[in-house]
Amino acid sequence: MSRTRVAVVFGGRSTEHAISCGSAGSVLAALDRDRYDVVPIGITTEGRWVLVPDDPARLALSGNELPEVKDGPAVALPGDPTVGLIPLEPGAALFDAVDVVFPVLHGPYGEDGTVQGLLEMAGVPYVGSGVLASAACMDKAVAKLLLAAAGLSVAPAVVVRDAQWRADPGAVRTQVRALGLPVFVKPARGGSSIGISKVSSLDQLQDAVEEALRCDPKVLIEAAVVGREVECGLLDGPAGPQASVPAEVRVVGDYAFYDFQAKYLDAATELDCPADLPEEVTAALQDAARRAFVALGCEGLARVDFFVGENGVLTVNEVNTMPGFTPTSMFPLMWRASGVDYPQLVDRLVQSALRRPTGLR
Repeated sequence: MSRTRVAVVFGGRSTEHAISCGSAGSVLAALDRDRYDVVPIGITTEGRWVLVPDDPARLALSGNELPEVKDGPAVALPGDPTVGLIPLEPGAALFDAVDVVFPVLHGPYGEDGTVQGLLEMAGVPYVGSGVLASAACMDKAVAKLLLAAAGLSVAPAVVVRDAQWRADPGAVRTQVRALGLPVFVKPARGGSSIGISKVSSLDQLQDAVEEALRCDPKVLIEAAVVGREVECGLLDGPAGPQASVPAEVRVVGDYAFYDFQAKYLDAATELDCPADLPEEVTAALQDAARRAFVALGCEGLARVDFFVGENGVLTVNEVNTMPGFTPTSMFPLMWRASGVDYPQLVDRLVQSALRRPTGLR
């Protein structure tokens, strides 16, 4: 019997390029080569799709050195279901078909529905949520509206566009003053804590907004929520989404919040998995995570992040449709604590994608 051909696509044009590479390295290492014919495809920071060596070690996050897709034989996946990957230059292999794609992409041009739309056009099954859910979850302002409509608590926030900020920064300051300080300023469609600033004084607002605008012309300014940072993983199940045990992230050392450096490069976080929560709070959090998954139309997998306040009050922070898959990422750690180890997790996601058709569903 021929093996299922899995294309692992990673890298990309977003600011989360390096994290995507690190996640993909772990996925590549977990795929069973006896069952799967694995095709690693990297997307350069310019958007070029290239075949790269099947060598997970080259993609590992090591100290302050971040992996990057450089170059290789170029390929393309046209939006045509009658053809597969096609070579764009000598040395690129020709594949009759790709059975399933694992898009280990974080951020815009990958996790936001763009690649999902291409795969839908090409008629290739893929791991994770479809076009609408991917786009909605990537845009934190849109996700807030849908979550609130489903009766889930979210932090108060204002949305600032680049043109609005340039035209009338004073009006933005007035809105932020009404939210109350401190606030968090972040790219509306970013991730991995890139471009996020904590603002404790209005004097800090300009620098924070400018930093976020470097990543995204749409900025979200959120009121700070006092609470513990607790996350929950979701997987598709036969009777609806299944929730993992929750896990808590605690930042130690000289960090104001869970930023990129603390998250990926320094030993600045401690993880409690499972989180030390009362049983009733755990149950409520898992239920809220499932409701968020359904409200946003997620498929395959997601990670829902919460703030847990006094008396177990839950506030949804965000929903990630392609959470980190690095060795230290919370999503695989939570599922391992729930009885699903890393290779099983990756296999389950691939098999789920193969059962789910493209198109309307």
